[in-house]
Amino acid sequence: MLRFIDTPRQTPEKRAAELRREDFEEVYSGFKERQAEAQASRCSQCGVPFCSSGCPLGNHIPDWLRLAAEDQLEEAWRLSESTSNMPEICGRICPQDRLCEGSCVIEQSGHGTVTIGAVEQYITDNAWSKGWIKPIAPARERPQSIGIIGAGPAGLSAADELRSLGYRITVYDRYDRAGGLMTYGIPGFKLEKSVVMRRVKRLADSGVTFVQNADIGGGVPFSDLREKHDAILIATGVYKARELSVPGVGANGVVRALDYLTASNRKGFGDEVPGFDEGHMNAHGKRVVVVGGGDTAMDCVRTAIRQDAASVTCLYRRDRENMPGSAREVVNAEEEGISFRWLSNPKLLLGDANKLDGIRVARMRLGPPDASGRQSPEEIPGEDADLAADMVIKALGFSPEDLPTAFDEPDLALTRYGTLKVDPSSYETSLPGVFAAGDIVRGASLVVWAIHDARRAAASIHQYFKGQTVGAIPETVGEQQTDYDPRTYEPVAP
Repeated sequence: MLRFIDTPRQTPEKRAAELRREDFEEVYSGFKERQAEAQASRCSQCGVPFCSSGCPLGNHIPDWLRLAAEDQLEEAWRLSESTSNMPEICGRICPQDRLCEGSCVIEQSGHGTVTIGAVEQYITDNAWSKGWIKPIAPARERPQSIGIIGAGPAGLSAADELRSLGYRITVYDRYDRAGGLMTYGIPGFKLEKSVVMRRVKRLADSGVTFVQNADIGGGVPFSDLREKHDAILIATGVYKARELSVPGVGANGVVRALDYLTASNRKGFGDEVPGFDEGHMNAHGKRVVVVGGGDTAMDCVRTAIRQDAASVTCLYRRDRENMPGSAREVVNAEEEGISFRWLSNPKLLLGDANKLDGIRVARMRLGPPDASGRQSPEEIPGEDADLAADMVIKALGFSPEDLPTAFDEPDLALTRYGTLKVDPSSYETSLPGVFAAGDIVRGASLVVWAIHDARRAAASIHQYFKGQTVGAIPETVGEQQTDYDPRTYEPVAP
């Protein structure tokens, strides 16, 4: 260990930009065994592991780095999976630069952070290849039945935890494949779909029942689920797109980010996608402008360039330093030929209802901080510019859907932001025996936070069945997101 002085930081080999633009295969090749061991050996094994503090799951990062460096890879995997239900996925898509790696002590000393995410991915990918990961075999079978609504990261993680405890689990999802945004939202160049599907298959092989194309609240009344199961966990995520409020937004050629990404991912599965085949959801040959600065915007611009768009531009109203998306993704996008216009905000869409011709952009500057502490963007009068565009993709984030109406459950209490209101210590909603976890409680956030919430909610459901008073569950060590108030368990205003 402690090789950070004589062993330089190394990231997995990255495919050349001109090659990766041609397909949707993952950008990074992943570590080989000796590379992973060498990078793991750079850990300083510091007495206060700030990397663990920076991880929402409180992963035992220095411990499994040491085991990996010592070639004890099975032990490293077992320790890694003890705190995370899908470490190989987090290793691929977590913004480590903002979480564990951003808290790495040796980074502060100028030697470059340990490449924690890449080692985490290697440890579990290696476990899959060696056959160490088996279907869940509970020590005992329990009689209680639990219905989970939503097969995204929160729903799958809760199913994993609860099935391990021996409960009978049924997962309901509106889509025809499980995985949620990991399947239909995140492109393959960040997360190949086989990685998600093998997690789903393991749960199915473990006895978890999946009910796809399930319209809960529509074709399947929510009340029927409550009668059928002894407890319910709502883990639907947030899918309602935030809209762009400028004149001309209804023009043909303006699309929502999730609709666009879903169409692309479905084509990757080999599905028939009329909107894509007809050109509406296909960027081929078009001048594309993506509005937004988060990871979804990065997914859109990088998907468009792979669809052979004529040009791709990202508009963001703040500067690069204040962009919420991963800095690593911005660099990858720039390498692939995407242009960024910082401090720019849409003002008007040009053309008519049948044909989009362009977008008028206001030049912005950063003013005084707002209530969240971030500098507020302000328009600079008289500095508008027109950009040519055949396709505008709205990637402004997501809000909760109208759940009480959708589920026909008026007693299901909400926060003032439309997320489900839960007891912060138990994750139980206002309906007895109904729990909730993930983005539908927290607001739009990261996969790793969905896993965090699901694990805590699963522990509460277990306590609920044991007939114990559900007390406060110790908060996993980790930095809270700015969109979440830990005192009330409500998201703060954007």
